[in-house]
Amino acid sequence: MTETMGRRERKKAATRQALADAALQLFLERGYDQVGIKDIADAADVSTTTLFKHFSGKEALVFDDDAGQEAALVAAVRERPTGRSIPAALREHILKNKIDAGAGDSEFARFMALVEGTPALRDYAHRMWLRHEVALAQAIAEDIGAAKDDPVCAALARFALETLSLARAQPDSRKAVEAAFALLEKGWQVAAP
Repeated sequence: MTETMGRRERKKAATRQALADAALQLFLERGYDQVGIKDIADAADVSTTTLFKHFSGKEALVFDDDAGQEAALVAAVRERPTGRSIPAALREHILKNKIDAGAGDSEFARFMALVEGTPALRDYAHRMWLRHEVALAQAIAEDIGAAKDDPVCAALARFALETLSLARAQPDSRKAVEAAFALLEKGWQVAAP
C-alpha cells in the first residue's frame, strides 16, 4: 500500500521543487557564478532562511536526486540479469544513465554544459557521485558473499564510479567507459597492450 503525503509534506516538496527549478533557470540564464542565494530565494518567493532549510548550499540546488542515484546503482548490481557480471551491469548503468542520458535533449545538454563549465558544480557532482562508493561496495560484497568491508569489492566500486570522471574528460565518453570496464571485467593482463 502506498502512503500518501500529507499537506505539510506536499507543501515542503513543492517549495523544494520551486527552489530547485528557480535556481536552475537562473543558473542557465545568467551563469552559476552570477547568481546569488538571495536571487534564488526571491525567484521562488521564499526567504533565504527557507532556502537553507531545504538545501545545504548553492551547489545542492542543482543536484536533487542523490538518494535516487544511489538506489539505482545498488539496483544495477542486485537486479542484473542472470549471467551478467557486476562490472557489465555497472557499465550498462553508467552508459545508460550518465553518458547517453538526455541524448538529443537540448535542455539536458545545457544543464551538462553548465555543470561541466562550472568548477564548483563539476567538483560537487563528482563528490556526490563518489559518496555512493560504500553502498555500492556493500551491494557487491553482499552479492558475491564477501564481507561487507571486502577491499576487492571496495576497489571495484571505487573504480566503477571513477570511470564517469575519466570518461567525461575524453573526446569519446562512451569509448572511454567501455575501455575502463573492459579493464575491470578482464583484468590488467588481458586489457594491457
